[in-house]
Amino acid sequence: MSIFDKIAAAVAPPETPEERADARRQAESMCRGPDDWLTLALDHHRQIERLFEQARAGTDATARRMAAKRLAVVLTGHANAEESVLYPMLADDHSSHAAHAFQEQAMTKIEMHKLEMLEPMSQAWLDKLEHIQGAVQHHVYQEESAWFGEIREAMNSHDEAMHSRRFREEFERYCSGEEMERPMQMAAEMDESGARQSENDGPLDY
Repeated sequence: MSIFDKIAAAVAPPETPEERADARRQAESMCRGPDDWLTLALDHHRQIERLFEQARAGTDATARRMAAKRLAVVLTGHANAEESVLYPMLADDHSSHAAHAFQEQAMTKIEMHKLEMLEPMSQAWLDKLEHIQGAVQHHVYQEESAWFGEIREAMNSHDEAMHSRRFREEFERYCSGEEMERPMQMAAEMDESGARQSENDGPLDY
């Protein structure tokens, strides 16, 4: 069993959708404007969630490969920004959280590489994608429910402006130009498509 598998096994059973939604709302309540590092980080999380769904929904090998590549780009850019700017803020008072965060993201990069080696239309590819998504969801939950709050506490008002600027710079250093614009465009198109579908379906009865 790989380290990644052990991490995934250790988090079972996963958080419920309600628990993840509560953590997201908690994190959103701490945002301080559109240029805040936390606002940017949560935007990345939403992009990543959409790209996982697009990868799964691909109807042929080319579509799945392209979606997985875009997912890998955003995942890596986001991880680089967190590892360069945010996680060091955990090192003094929450060193175990910092170490855990680094380890999880390193293993995600390894697993995304393994996904690239699989046949996109195979069950093995879908299983690997789901495995990665579950681990990423848990990682996001830990950040939004606890780690981001700890990072906020470690910063003062002057530090936050600098760290927000550095967070954006590190993300854009990797996710720039067409490779950044295309995932964002795709996410927007998915939102628009989903909204149209909801309108066509009409209200849901619960």
